[in-house]
Amino acid sequence: MIQMNIMIGFVSMSGNTEDIVQILQSELERKGCTVHIQELDQLYPSDFSQYDAVLLGSYTWGDGDLPYEAEDFVDELGESTLNGLAAAAFGSGDLDYPKYCAAVDTLEQTLASAGATIVVPGLKIEFDPDTPEKQATCRTFANEFFVRAQRLHA
Repeated sequence: MIQMNIMIGFVSMSGNTEDIVQILQSELERKGCTVHIQELDQLYPSDFSQYDAVLLGSYTWGDGDLPYEAEDFVDELGESTLNGLAAAAFGSGDLDYPKYCAAVDTLEQTLASAGATIVVPGLKIEFDPDTPEKQATCRTFANEFFVRAQRLHA
């Protein structure tokens, strides 16, 4: 098993996305990964070269928008070159809005356009991961991410 160095960058307002981060971190550390966590407004895509894989998370604001705290980061990410870096996106949202978890799609598309390899489809959780089913979904996402990111480094 390859020891992986993983960055989880996120933005959270109500704590829902941060709760997802905690589940992902726990699961990845259980697999032997070294996990670094940083809020998106303190993270720079130029730092990604020191990681084996990156997970980016955000809540969706209003009608499918990125929160303002993530806008500068995503603009910079879009101008970056990620050279096949293993990556995926995740976030929380509300099914009552027409563009459910659209920020996850935006992060995923921006990662891909910057040259990252999206190893698993985005994880979308309604509100908080507060049920055993939602927590299991988060753990499954983390495990699939780990396995597929490892394959890129094998």
